[in-house]
Amino acid sequence: MAFYVDSPNVKYTEEKISSSYSYQSCSVARDESGRRVVTPKTVQYDFEVERKVPRLGQMLVGWGGNNGSTITGAVIANKLQLSWPTKKGVQRSNYYGSLTQASTTSLGLGPDGTEVFIPLKDLLPMVSPDDIALDGWDISSLNIGDAMRRAEVFEPQLQEQLYPHLVKLQPRPSIYCPDFIAANQAERADNVLTGTKAEMMKRIREDIRDFKRKANLDKVIVLWTANTERFCDIRDGLNATAAQLLQSIEDNAEEVSPSTIFAVAAILEGSAFLNGSPQNTLVPGVIELAELHKVFVGGDDFKSGQTKFKSVLVDFLVGAGIKPTSIVSYNHLGNNDGKNLSAPKQFRSKEISKSNVVDDLVDSNKVLYDEGEKPDHCVVIKYVPYVGDSKRAMDEYTSEIFMGGHNTVVVHNTCEDSLLASPIILDLVILTEMCQRISIKSETEKEYGSFHAVLSILSYLLKAPVTPPGTPVVNALFKQRSCIENIFRACVGLPPLNHMTLEHRVDSEVRAIRRTTTVVPPATTPMKVEKRHRENDHPVGTATGATNGHTNGYGGEPQAKQARVR
Repeated sequence: MAFYVDSPNVKYTEEKISSSYSYQSCSVARDESGRRVVTPKTVQYDFEVERKVPRLGQMLVGWGGNNGSTITGAVIANKLQLSWPTKKGVQRSNYYGSLTQASTTSLGLGPDGTEVFIPLKDLLPMVSPDDIALDGWDISSLNIGDAMRRAEVFEPQLQEQLYPHLVKLQPRPSIYCPDFIAANQAERADNVLTGTKAEMMKRIREDIRDFKRKANLDKVIVLWTANTERFCDIRDGLNATAAQLLQSIEDNAEEVSPSTIFAVAAILEGSAFLNGSPQNTLVPGVIELAELHKVFVGGDDFKSGQTKFKSVLVDFLVGAGIKPTSIVSYNHLGNNDGKNLSAPKQFRSKEISKSNVVDDLVDSNKVLYDEGEKPDHCVVIKYVPYVGDSKRAMDEYTSEIFMGGHNTVVVHNTCEDSLLASPIILDLVILTEMCQRISIKSETEKEYGSFHAVLSILSYLLKAPVTPPGTPVVNALFKQRSCIENIFRACVGLPPLNHMTLEHRVDSEVRAIRRTTTVVPPATTPMKVEKRHRENDHPVGTATGATNGHTNGYGGEPQAKQARVR
């Protein structure tokens, strides 16, 4: 282990980490006069974490696509520690862009008062991506080596090293229902299952069992990274309950989507299912089925580039008291995802997932927004084959500021789509598996339980997070990340990160630090004096007549000098 917690509330055995945790929150109500009454609450929770890391398999729906071939090649490249020449020198394999593998979290303060950081993956005993076995399905029969070449994501020198390993990997036949994806995908569909939807679901279940047996795995997680589907109908009698959905599959109902069939098959096999595309795969019947079988599901739509940035920027603007009034987002890309999204129904699925990302941020500030008021929000996606996987995203954020003023921020983002999405796929699978080994009970419960079947802790990685029925959606990126960190900290008996750092702000605490540490003054460099541009201007960094360099508040003029109108 990278660390251990020295606390009476934490116990370590060879099999488990056990912790007792005081969860503090506040409930808010109104009294008879309408005044808000805030009541602090504390609930005691007990956590147990299984320490043994299982043999994990990941099955990708759309294995032969850009994401599937990229993630498979990346795992092999990292496992073999491959490197390849580039214009700027030798590039080595890494997991940059992965929350679990390439980000850090604070453990606390060291003896000198500075924070001590460790990789997030060391907070709990997580699966290493190098050890994940990969398999999957695709409507294209191309092997993963040739699929990698078709994707044109990796540099040629890396492709040549990976090809002998990938050419041996063959996707299993997948479900193809032309009505759910764009017509332009028909030319790739040469590796498809036949029969009724019930027969195809049976075959998917057999594939999951076959992979688990042949690879000698403890667990399999199924993830959809295939084409975006159109939205399916949700209605009573079709998919409103688990029983209705299972019957609709038996009846070969046209409105049951391929992604929903994969979700049902995975749940019935006890495998978690994650939806990386924007369509409404997780219909009410799927969620109820997952609850009944106590199997995790998560979705929707990988949050990798433009939308992740949007959830940061709008959070910042609203949190700063600035009112976004118009958000216009334009994209063009040339990979197969872009080709499929050029069809109106499939684009509509993506438009919905991209547009909802600011809703909870807007709803949080009734000072800026009236009830029901939202910014104008427009999303455009165009297919431009030449740019391939190198997606261009352009955004314009217009906001109202102080005293009727306006502010416009324009952002241009060139992002290699699959290289941003692939580490997110790994994180989704690693975090889901980790959550499967966490048991929880409150002070009023006798038996340990688990997280809800809808695993909303994954929201940080998803554009349109699905949450348990009746619970709110949180899109603010920093809140989503803090959720993951603080829940995992609770599992090992650590308090949540709150950034108060009273040790650095309370006088007595600061004095104590100074007594126990040696303060080294920062190195000083003589200030460069800029050339004067006007007779009465002073050099940058000087303040004539003000020994401390302070100014008086009139246009930044020095204190000893009277303000003048120009």
